[in-house]
Amino acid sequence: MDRLGSISVFVQVAETRSFTQAGRLLGVSSSAIGKSIARIEKRLGVRLFHRSTRSITLTGEGALFLERCRRILAEVEAAEQELSEAAAAPRGKLRISLPQVRGLLMPVLTGFMRAYPDIELDVDFSDRMVDVIEEGFDAVVRTGRPEDSRLTARLLGHYRLVLVGSADYFSQHGTPRRPIDLNHHACLRHKFCATGKLEAWPLRHLPQEPAPVLRAPLVSTTIESLLHVVNEGLGIACLPDFMVHEAVEQGRLQRVLDDYLEHSGSFWLLWPSSRHASAKLRVFIDHMSLALFPTAPV
Repeated sequence: MDRLGSISVFVQVAETRSFTQAGRLLGVSSSAIGKSIARIEKRLGVRLFHRSTRSITLTGEGALFLERCRRILAEVEAAEQELSEAAAAPRGKLRISLPQVRGLLMPVLTGFMRAYPDIELDVDFSDRMVDVIEEGFDAVVRTGRPEDSRLTARLLGHYRLVLVGSADYFSQHGTPRRPIDLNHHACLRHKFCATGKLEAWPLRHLPQEPAPVLRAPLVSTTIESLLHVVNEGLGIACLPDFMVHEAVEQGRLQRVLDDYLEHSGSFWLLWPSSRHASAKLRVFIDHMSLALFPTAPV
């Protein structure tokens, strides 16, 4: 019997603690199982099992060998699955959770749908901290460095929070030059849906000045609504740079107080750690990495 076959026999005996049961599962006689184990022990020069008329138990060396053998069989199974999936187009349902920045993510998702029509996307838009494994997600995109050791992570790209207002707003109300000037402006605020807390504006305060008191005529749990209101000339909003880049380039919005802002954020793609990712998950990971922030390191 070849060595890989011998490893399979050993693992079955170790898991069933029975030559007879292992033989039944592998379709051979218990005597053939016993002879195979004896050949392995002779080749290795160690005893793998303590045998008695009532039970079979692993020796210390057998327990160590079992751990390695399980890894070998798992790698063989993963390699076979990978080759099998490579011959077929990625397909099936992919359950993902994404932050509520649809303007950034939806063009990327529609591009993915066109490229992989046989994959069904089940998308949860949420800013809450989901439990990827317990809630059964295949992958999630979140901001901030991940800390869950059960997950594999890939950096998608970086962004900054910036303060913006329309040209019409600043012509009517003036342009703030220092953080304290915000006391006299309409500050459109974002509130985290999960906690109900206002998102802080990352302002560096001057030591000789008190922190500004931000008057908020609008508080919203979605930043898309803030973008709409700021475009209407009704205040100043703190928004991600990728969301306002085009409007700033076209002159519809103006950035203010850049020298007083201290912020750096990042998007991460997270998925359950495993020895083998399905074809549908692999193509999603690659697509997001290339399309969301093309210049980001991978």
